[in-house]
Amino acid sequence: MPNHTKSDITGYEQIEILGAREHNLKNIDLIIPRNKLVVFTGISGSGKSSLAFDTIYAEGQRRYMESFSAYARSFLGNMERPDVDKINGLSPVISIEQKTTSKNPRSTVGTVTEIYDFMRLLFARAAEAFSYVTGERMIKQSIDQIIEVILQDYQNQKLILLAPVVKGRKGHYRELFVQIAKLGYTKVRVDGVVMDIQPKMQLDRFKIHDIEIVVDRIIVKTEERFRLSQSVQTALNQGKGLMMTRDEKGEVRNFSKYLMDPISGISYDEPSPNNFSFNSPYGWCPSCQGLGKVEEITEESILPDKTLSISKGAIAPLGEYRDMWIFKQLEVLLKPYKVNLTTPLEKFPEEAIKIMLYGTDEPVPVPSKKYEGTDWNTKYEGIIVFLKRQQETGSEKIQEWLKDFMVVNTCPDCKGLRLKKESLHFKIDKKNIAQLAELDIAELAEWFVGLENRMNERQNVIAKEILKEIRKRIGFLTGIGLEYLTLNRSLRTLSGGEAQRIRLATQIGTQLTNVLYIMDEPSIGLHQRDNVKLIQALKDLRDLGNSILVVEHDKDMMLASDYVVDIGPGAGRHGGSIVGQGTPEEFLKNNSTTAKFLSGEIGIEVPKQRRKGNGNFLTIKGATGNNLKNVTLKLPLGKMISVTGVSGSGKSSLIHDTMYPILNRHFFNAKREPMPHKSVEGLEHLDKVIEVDQSPIGRTPRSNPATYTGMFTDIRTLFAELPESKIRGYKAGRFSFNVKGGRCEDCEGAGMKKIEMEFLPDVHVACETCKGKRFNRETLEVRFKGKSIADVLDMTVEQAVEYFENQPKIARKVQMLKEVGLGYITIGQQATTLSGGEAQRVKLAEELSKRDTGKTMYILDEPTTGLHFQDIKALMEVLDRLADKGNTVLIIEHNLDVIKVSDHIIDVGPEGGQKGGQIIAEGTPEQVAKVKGSHTARFLKDELV
Repeated sequence: MPNHTKSDITGYEQIEILGAREHNLKNIDLIIPRNKLVVFTGISGSGKSSLAFDTIYAEGQRRYMESFSAYARSFLGNMERPDVDKINGLSPVISIEQKTTSKNPRSTVGTVTEIYDFMRLLFARAAEAFSYVTGERMIKQSIDQIIEVILQDYQNQKLILLAPVVKGRKGHYRELFVQIAKLGYTKVRVDGVVMDIQPKMQLDRFKIHDIEIVVDRIIVKTEERFRLSQSVQTALNQGKGLMMTRDEKGEVRNFSKYLMDPISGISYDEPSPNNFSFNSPYGWCPSCQGLGKVEEITEESILPDKTLSISKGAIAPLGEYRDMWIFKQLEVLLKPYKVNLTTPLEKFPEEAIKIMLYGTDEPVPVPSKKYEGTDWNTKYEGIIVFLKRQQETGSEKIQEWLKDFMVVNTCPDCKGLRLKKESLHFKIDKKNIAQLAELDIAELAEWFVGLENRMNERQNVIAKEILKEIRKRIGFLTGIGLEYLTLNRSLRTLSGGEAQRIRLATQIGTQLTNVLYIMDEPSIGLHQRDNVKLIQALKDLRDLGNSILVVEHDKDMMLASDYVVDIGPGAGRHGGSIVGQGTPEEFLKNNSTTAKFLSGEIGIEVPKQRRKGNGNFLTIKGATGNNLKNVTLKLPLGKMISVTGVSGSGKSSLIHDTMYPILNRHFFNAKREPMPHKSVEGLEHLDKVIEVDQSPIGRTPRSNPATYTGMFTDIRTLFAELPESKIRGYKAGRFSFNVKGGRCEDCEGAGMKKIEMEFLPDVHVACETCKGKRFNRETLEVRFKGKSIADVLDMTVEQAVEYFENQPKIARKVQMLKEVGLGYITIGQQATTLSGGEAQRVKLAEELSKRDTGKTMYILDEPTTGLHFQDIKALMEVLDRLADKGNTVLIIEHNLDVIKVSDHIIDVGPEGGQKGGQIIAEGTPEQVAKVKGSHTARFLKDELV
C-alpha cells in the first residue's frame, strides 16, 4: 500500500481503487494521481465506463446521498453500493456525460451557459426603450417634470387634464361610467369627444373605444401651480401613471411616470429581467409562447397532391371516397362551381377550394335518402376549421393523428425571435437582445469589445460588473472551440460532444476546486484544430485544483495527459483488467494494443490504390441552407467519401439537412423538406439511401439490439419449433416479453420496475418476481442447447456467434454485430443503456445484414464515436466491403484514420458559423493535403507521410 501523506482535503495524494468488480471488471486494484489529467482508454467494451462511471462516479454519488439527513434519504431511497471493496481519496464527483442533452425546446445555449441571463439583466437595467409605433425614444418624467413642461408650454392657455382609463377596447362600459360618477367626476372624453356623464350611459359594445376622465379644466398660470400639481397627481393616479392634456386647438399630448412615447402615447412597464425571458409570460411572444415556432394546419398539408381528385384521396385527412356525410356535403357544395368529386383539384376554381377548407355560413342542402324529395339543410364548417377545433378539444388519439397534417412554421408575430414586441424595442448600441442572441459567439464577443465607449455614463456604471461576467463566459466557450454556436440555438439540436463541451464551459465558469470531474469522450465531433483548445480547457480546470478523469480514445488527449490507464485486453468478458498505465512516456513502452497504435508500431494503413468509382456523379447545385454560401456539391459515386471540416462549418447542413432529405423524398416520398437548393442531377444512378445516425434505437428498456435487428423474431420462432414447446402448445408469442402469456406479469416483461422519484430522475430496480429475467417460470423451462430464452438475451454477441452457428438466418445478423465492433454487448441489452456510437453501429449492422444492391448510398455520421483504434480498423474493413460492391459510402468524420483511407474528400469551411459554408477542397486525400487554407489539410499531411 502507498504511503498516505496528508496532501489535501481528502488526506490522500492519490485515488486508490481496491477490488473493483462492477460488470466485467476482474477485481482490479488501481492507484491514480489526484489533481492531474488522467485518461482511461482501451478497446470498446473493455470496462472503461464500468470503472469510471459505474464504480468511481457511483461511489461518489452514494457518498453524497449518505450526507443527507435520514429524513431526506427516506424520500430518495438508498443508492446501491458499487461492487468495489474500497475507494480512498475520492473528492466530490461531477460527471459530464454525452446523454445529458435536454430535449426541452426552451433550453438554449444562452440559458445553459447563463450568458443570456446576464444579458437579460443588462437590458433590464441599462437598455434604452423605443416606441414600437413611431420608433421614437421613450421618455420617463417625474411629476415635477410634467408640471414644469405644462407651465412652460401652455402659460395662460385653457387646458383640459385627462386620465386615460380605457384604451382601444370593445365594450359598453355602463358600470365604468357609474364608478367614475361615484368618484365625483362629471365629464368624460369618449373617442375624442368631451361629454357629460348621464344616468344609464353606455356605448356600442362592438366598437373599439378610448375613454378618459376629465380631471380638471384649468387656465395654466404660475400662481396656480398648487392646483395644477394636485390635478396632475390625481390624473396620474386615475390613469395608473399616464395622463393626457388637451389644449384650446384640440391637440392632445401624453405624459407618463413610466416609459412613454411622447407622440403616440403608448407606454411600457418598468423593465425587469423577466421582460426579456422567452420562458416567462412577462416576456414571451403571446402567439408562440416563446418557442419562436407555431404548429399550423396549412392548405399544403391538407391537399398534398392537387393532381388527384377528392374521390381518389386528394383531401389527406379524409382519404378516398366512402359513403360518408361529408362527401355528400362536398358534392352539393361544389355544384355551383361546375366541378365534382372526380375532378382533379388543380382544375378547381380558387373560391371552391377556399369554401372547401374554411367552410360557409350558407346552409348546404343534402338530399335525403329516407325521405325522397326533401333536403337536410346542414352547416358545413370547412376541413381546416374542423381540424383546428379538434386540435383544441380532441382526444389524445385524435391529437396524435392530427400531427400528420401539422406544419411547423416560424411564428408570424415575433418572426422567430420569441419575445413580445415591447421587449424587442429595448436597445443597447442599436441592437435588441434577440438580435444579439442570433449572432454566433465569435461575433457576439466582437460586439462586446469596446462597448463601454458606445454607452453613456449612466449605462457604464450599471453595466460594469455584468459585462465582466458575460465576457468571462464567452471566453470559456471560445476557449473550447464553440465560437460558431449562437445563444438562441436550441440544446436539442446539439450533438452529444457539443452539449458535453457546453457543460464543461459552464463548469469552468463555476470555478470550483477540489472536485473530481469524470468525462465521457469530450473530443467527440471536434476537429483536430479545436482539440488543442479542448485539451487546454481541461488543463485549466485541472490547474484550479481539480482531478480530471477522461474516458477517451483520442491520440492527442492521451499524449497531452498526465497519466494514462489502459483497460483490456479485449472486450466484454475478455476485458476488465489493467493492461498498461503510467505517464504518456512510460505508457508508450507498454506492450498493450493502445500503446502499439500510439507509438506507430501498428496502425491503419493507407490503401495503395484509391477506388476509381463508377464514373457517375450526384450533383446538388446552389445549396443555401443555414450558413451554406450557394454551394455546389459533386459526389463521385461508387467510392468511399469523407466530408470533413471544423465544427460548425456546414457539414450537417449540407448532408443531413439538404442532400439526405432530397434523396429520401425521391426514393421514399418522405415528408421532410430539404433546405433551399437550386437543382439536383444524377438521382437515376442510385436506387436507395440509408442514413445511419446516432439517435437511440429505442426510447424504452423494451428495445434492444435483438428486437431492433429483427433477430429476436427468428429466435422466438426457433424456440417455438422445439419439441418441448410443441408438447406444451407454446407458439412464438409465448417467448415475447411484450405480450401476455409467457412474460412475467409482475413487471409486464420489462425486467425492471420504475420507481418515480419526486425531484430526481426515475430509478429502475430489478423485478423481484422474475429477478430481471422478464419471463415466467414455465417459459424459462423450455431450453435450446441448455439455455432458456432469458439466457439467450443475456449472451454477448460474441457468445451468440458460437451458439447460433448452425442457424444461418440468426447467425448472419449476429456476425454483423460482431464485425462492426459490438462483440461485447449483450443481444438483449436495453436500448437506453447504449451510447450514441453503439446505437449507430447496431443500425449499421442491421443495414449491412440486408442484401445491398450496389447502387445504395450509405450516409454515416461520425461512426468512429466511442471506438478504439483496433475497432476503427475493423469498422473500416466492413465499410470497405460495401464500397467494393459499388455502393457509395459517405462519412461525416473528423477522425484522420478514416479520412486518410477514403477515396475522395470534401472539405467544408474554412471556419465555423458565418465564416464557413463553402467547399474549400475536394479530391483524393493526397490532393486535399496540398490545399492551403484548409485546417484538415494541415493535419492530413502528417498522416500521409
